[in-house]
Amino acid sequence: MNVLNALQARHSTRVFRSEPIPRDTVLSIVGAALLSPSWTNTQPWEVFVAGGEPLERLRSAYLDRFHAGVAPTPDIPGVTDWPSALQQRAVELMTARSALLGLDLKRPDDKKAFGLPNYRFFGAPLVVFLGMHSNLTGWPLYDLGSFSMALMLAAQQYGVSSVPAFSLSVYPDLIRTELEVPEEVAVALGIALGYPDEEATLNSFRSTRRPFDDVVRLRGL
Repeated sequence: MNVLNALQARHSTRVFRSEPIPRDTVLSIVGAALLSPSWTNTQPWEVFVAGGEPLERLRSAYLDRFHAGVAPTPDIPGVTDWPSALQQRAVELMTARSALLGLDLKRPDDKKAFGLPNYRFFGAPLVVFLGMHSNLTGWPLYDLGSFSMALMLAAQQYGVSSVPAFSLSVYPDLIRTELEVPEEVAVALGIALGYPDEEATLNSFRSTRRPFDDVVRLRGL
C-alpha cells in the first residue's frame, strides 16, 4: 500500500474484533512511527504499548470509573471553547454518529450508551499510549501528532485499523500505575489498534472533510 492509498483508506474504527495483533506486526508499526520528524530532533514522544492482561486490567478499571460517574482527570485537558465553526463540525459529527446507532444524545441513557464504547477501548486488543515530559507544551504536541499519524498510516500497511481518542487517556493515574509510566511523563492520548468488526454498523460511518477551496489559499500557482 502506498502512502496516498493509506491516507485514503484510513478512518476511525470504533468496533474491533478481539483477535490479537501479532507481536512482530506491532513492533514494525511502532518502529515505523519512530521515524517521525520532530523539532530539532528532540523526539519528545514516550510510547507505552498495552495488550493482553495489562490492557484488560486497564479496560476493567476504566469501565468501573465510567459506571461510577468518576470525572476524567486528563494530564492534558481537552478543548472546552472551540471557535463556532469548529464546534459546529463537532456537533454535526456527534449527531450523525448517534443517529446511525438510533441514539438521542439529549437523553441521559442514550448519551451514556454512546460514550460507553470509548471506555471499553472500542474492544481493541491493543492500545498505544503516547506521552511527553510534563514540562513540555506547544510544539512538542505537534510532534506527537506527527508520530500519531505515522503510526496509523503504518498500521494501514499491515491491515490494522486504528482510532485516536482523547477518552483513552482520561484516567492517567490508572495508565501510570499499570504501565509504569514515570511521574514526569504526561499521558497525552491513546490510539486503539486492531482488526475491524466488519459487521458492526458503526464501522460503516465516515466523517466528512472540508472542501479544498474552503481550506487552502493558493498564491503564485
